[in-house]
Amino acid sequence: MGVLRFSCLYCSWLVIKISTLITHLCVGWSLNGTLIDLGNDYRRHMSGGNLIISSLDRDQDTGIYQCTAFNTWGSILSRRASLQFAYLDNFKTQTVRSAVNVREGQGVVLLCGPPMHSGELTFAWIFNEYPYFVQQDTRRFVSQETGSLYIAKVEPSDVGNYTCVVNNTITREKVLSSPTPLVLRSDGVMGEYEPKIEVHFPDSVPAAKGSVVKLECFALGNPVPEISWRRTSGVPFPSKVKMKNSNAVLEIPNFQQEDAGTYECVAENSRGKNTARGRISFHAKPHWLQTMTDSALSIEENLFWECKANGKPKPSYSWLKNGENIMSEGRIQIENGALSIAALNLSDAGMYQCVAENKHGIIYSSAELMVLASPPSFSKSPLRALLKARSGSEVTLECKPQASPPAISLWKKGNEILQRTERISLLPNGTLKIANVTRRDAASYTCIAKNQFGTASTTGRLLITEPTRITLRPTNMEIIVGESIVLPCQIACDPALDVSFSWAFNGQLIDFQRDGDHFERVGGSISGDLMIRNIQLNHGGKYVCVIDTDVESLSTSAILVVKGPPGPPDKVAVEEITDSTAQLSWTPGRDNGSPITGFIIQARTPFTVGWQAVDTVPEVINGNMLTATVVGLNAWVEYEFRVVARNSVGMGEPSPASAKTRTEDAIPDTAPTDVGGGGGTKSELVITWEPVPEELQNGEGFGYIIAFRPVGTVTWTRAVISTPGVARYVFRNDTIPPFAPFDVKVGAYNNRGEGPFSSIATVYSAEEVPSVAPKRVRARSVSAAQIEVIWEALPTIPERVLGYEVLYWEDDTKPDTVGKVRITGNYTLVNVTGLDANTPYYLAVAAFNTAGSGPQSAPINTTTKKPPPGQPPLNVEWTMIGSTLTLHWDPVVAMDTESEVTGYMVLLKRHRYNDVNIILTNKTTVELSLSANDNYLIQIKALSEGGEGVGSEPIHIHKLSESALLSVSISSLFDH
Repeated sequence: MGVLRFSCLYCSWLVIKISTLITHLCVGWSLNGTLIDLGNDYRRHMSGGNLIISSLDRDQDTGIYQCTAFNTWGSILSRRASLQFAYLDNFKTQTVRSAVNVREGQGVVLLCGPPMHSGELTFAWIFNEYPYFVQQDTRRFVSQETGSLYIAKVEPSDVGNYTCVVNNTITREKVLSSPTPLVLRSDGVMGEYEPKIEVHFPDSVPAAKGSVVKLECFALGNPVPEISWRRTSGVPFPSKVKMKNSNAVLEIPNFQQEDAGTYECVAENSRGKNTARGRISFHAKPHWLQTMTDSALSIEENLFWECKANGKPKPSYSWLKNGENIMSEGRIQIENGALSIAALNLSDAGMYQCVAENKHGIIYSSAELMVLASPPSFSKSPLRALLKARSGSEVTLECKPQASPPAISLWKKGNEILQRTERISLLPNGTLKIANVTRRDAASYTCIAKNQFGTASTTGRLLITEPTRITLRPTNMEIIVGESIVLPCQIACDPALDVSFSWAFNGQLIDFQRDGDHFERVGGSISGDLMIRNIQLNHGGKYVCVIDTDVESLSTSAILVVKGPPGPPDKVAVEEITDSTAQLSWTPGRDNGSPITGFIIQARTPFTVGWQAVDTVPEVINGNMLTATVVGLNAWVEYEFRVVARNSVGMGEPSPASAKTRTEDAIPDTAPTDVGGGGGTKSELVITWEPVPEELQNGEGFGYIIAFRPVGTVTWTRAVISTPGVARYVFRNDTIPPFAPFDVKVGAYNNRGEGPFSSIATVYSAEEVPSVAPKRVRARSVSAAQIEVIWEALPTIPERVLGYEVLYWEDDTKPDTVGKVRITGNYTLVNVTGLDANTPYYLAVAAFNTAGSGPQSAPINTTTKKPPPGQPPLNVEWTMIGSTLTLHWDPVVAMDTESEVTGYMVLLKRHRYNDVNIILTNKTTVELSLSANDNYLIQIKALSEGGEGVGSEPIHIHKLSESALLSVSISSLFDH
């Protein structure tokens, strides 16, 4: 049948507490109050305190189990555990049941008659054959209390066989009864009749706290009755109450005290009504309100334990000692939940249990009583070997021996027994008090304790010290943020004392490790000075120096006021705004120890870089003012404002910015600047100006008005441009004479109207290109890369001439090879450079002005020189005699494609002056006079018609000393 395990600590539905003082625990088990003999029982055995039962037997193992735990200190009982076996027998007979004959319209009850069983059952009915079950409704009901099937009013469709199905919810067993035939009688139909309640709940229904209560009520009748419920007290049902099975079942979940009372079921049809009522009573298992705790008391002391429990009905109490009932007699008295034992002796020690019980349950509370008997001992509470006390104070010496029963104490000063005096008090608990001590009280003191089991003593020496005095105290101070100070705290004290200093700031001890950036203890053993570095505003407050010695504690304090720039103002608001002013208000911030002397207002727009101070009315805002008017604002610009406060310490942090507010629009008050123009093409007047910045446009719909007239006339011609960013206007008209002067001015406008015009500027209309080409153009090749061009200046012509340009190209059939050199002014010569060597070029000259270039002269051509020699001077030798340097090199021979050599150029560069001297010669040797105090770099190049050839390798001549002025030859160096 399987194995069942009972835990002594967790017995089925219970948990047993075993005192933590119990060691070497032994366990025993009882069944129905009789101790189980585990030695002669092969089916039962223990494992770790647990009872294990194998091959379970319903007859032998059913009952109440209880665990007993015991050791040398005593024993206790666990709560009880009930073991029952669920089962379900078969119906006794399987023969067909007798038929039930009813008339149509009559009510009927079909009995189930469940077989023998244990455990909760559920019921259902099969109609004719499985799986057709009877469906419950207002006319049919299956009681889960009796198992019977109730049909309030039989109809022809009800005729058939009915089988009761019984199910055990624990074992899951299911049994079926034999069928019961339901037959209609043939003697007519049953007439209407009033309800008859066949299913109703008992007159008294006990219900446990937190349980689910179900009440059944069903009636027979014709017509089919309706079921309703109510409480006789008239109190309506709470929302948790549910009606099921067409109101035949009333369900109350989580039953509580307030749900108790009389409930009534009402069955009603057109012929009448009937009622059934019963009372649901509330009950609850006991639960503890107060329990006792383990106690250790001295012999001859009195014990009083009290435990209290709640339950419904009210529980009764009993007491157990070591698992046995205690009765009231002599020293032991029991009254309800209270146990008292007078004059404890050693036999009273053991394990005690308070038991609270009502008919619904039983609970246990356990505690251990230890009865102590021992001689006095000062091992845990000796007198201090040395006790220091300030002269004039009161000294308390405590004598607290461990003793059972309590010991009697006396005191000795040296070898003399102390007696009570005006200054000396001997308290009943053994404490010695000496008032207003002097140096004469300094001595060794001994407490002697005695009881019936023995005697013990403890000794300590009393040292009297002089009072400690504070010699230097901190004083109240005012200080500026960022400064540093020292708050003094110095004392004079008895050298026998140990002294410690601590500081508190606004009631909190200063942690010098955590706050070491600002606070530091300075000074020696008798100095507790406090240094505060880089003081901040939050360091203002009360500082207390605390001096602790062995015998007393002293303190001294000072108030530190930290002054700093004002805190930021707040709630900056724009009260009123126009096109150029804004009325502001604000609230002041903290003055930080120094009164606010004034405010400054700053503004920011999308067009400014950061915040800028603005003009106000009044011009100077003193510290008492909280409003001001900002003036000089630009119209139609979005502004933010903030306020900065100042005091005698300095400027504070700015306030948060106000909400963005736009000034009103206005007529433009700024005219465009830098009006000018000119140029363009024929018949054009080009006018330019500097656009008005967006922040000065004063409103939407901004644009420009351009006005112009020929110089000397009166009438202005106007044009309008509606694009704010445009800075150029071109007027075209065939009647405009070339390069004619015009008066020009430019104004601004927006949706509010026209603004001012700029001052009048003179602008010339576009001119015509020069109509004549230069004459007498000549060209000559200067080198392999340069051609010189000369022409004759143009005579006076109607068009203006600003300068000349030379155009050149290699191939007259390829215009994309054209190059151009332009020169401004009345020049008639230009050098064209960067040309290719030995190459023919075509050249022409034209005059130009702002309208463009005029006609070109007739082309001429010339060829550039051959290129200079590509071979540098070689085999350069030099000799130094004194300060004279002689150079010699091989001649450079030009190739056929190169220009002939016409001479040589020697470049002499002095480092100190960073200048270059050039010496020309047609020989291959040269003498140079050098300074002894300079460094030189020398290079030689061949000269030709095509220009300079390639330079030789540079020669470096370093500073010459007096002793170094000797003959040096490069060639001799090579010989070696």
